[in-house]
Amino acid sequence: MLEMKLVTSLDSLDLMTEATICRRDPVPPNCREMPAGRNAKPVEVATVAAKPASSQPTEAVSAPRQEQEMRFVLVRGSNPLCNPDCPEWISAEGTIVAGTPDRLRELLGTVGGSRLPIVVNSPGGDIQGALDAGRLIRERRLDVAVARTDFLDCEPGAVGCVAKDGLHTGLTVDAGAACDAACAVMIAGGARRFVGADAHFLVHSMGMEDKVRAYLEEMAIGSGLFVAMQSAQYAKHRQLSRDELAEFGLTTGRQSVDALTGANICKSSPKPDNCRVLPSANAEAETPAKL
Repeated sequence: MLEMKLVTSLDSLDLMTEATICRRDPVPPNCREMPAGRNAKPVEVATVAAKPASSQPTEAVSAPRQEQEMRFVLVRGSNPLCNPDCPEWISAEGTIVAGTPDRLRELLGTVGGSRLPIVVNSPGGDIQGALDAGRLIRERRLDVAVARTDFLDCEPGAVGCVAKDGLHTGLTVDAGAACDAACAVMIAGGARRFVGADAHFLVHSMGMEDKVRAYLEEMAIGSGLFVAMQSAQYAKHRQLSRDELAEFGLTTGRQSVDALTGANICKSSPKPDNCRVLPSANAEAETPAKL
């Protein structure tokens, strides 16, 4: 369809409607803030007993969103173009917590010396956890990219979802992925660091300023990133452009996650460390077709 010009891009609907597009600069024309009317009256609801009205301004009542703690999952690419030699990676999605470094270390212990890239999609979280995870990533010389993983077999953690041979199957996508706040600290530990054009990278000021500054210097990240973090007050995020990320030294190239997980990377020479032919896939590839 792209060749026939029926579509203008290979991006999905998320590019126009996903939750974080209204944080971009400039703001897309389909984003709008709904003002609350001064004279608007609260909706009356049935109550068992009347309560005196509060003198404080009324806040909208909504259920707080429960952020999932960061989980690490081993994934193998499922694009038919790569069989039987497909890339593998570690999907890291969710909020960084104090136990995140230990969970990452535990998973790395199951893959031996394999240098699998980490695909990160995170709203941030615990600063010390991000510092320790970033140092572990640098210690293992692992590459990182901001993207999300679409699982094709089943959603990890769902009832009845079991990884075959310890591996889920999936694809990586830039659109809809974000690295926010403390996530930037974790990403800085990568040996190679990529943020695609459709991924969002947001920062704001955090605590532990001295530790964060020293860590970024340790990771050879330019001082501009720390300055950008401090320029945005907490809860007032600043989205960094790809040019800024390159200028600050946070990204090591303008490639997207495809440079680490794309279907064709295993055909290159030398072959990346995260490419592997599964015995079952190899046997299937060598089996002659039945007539």
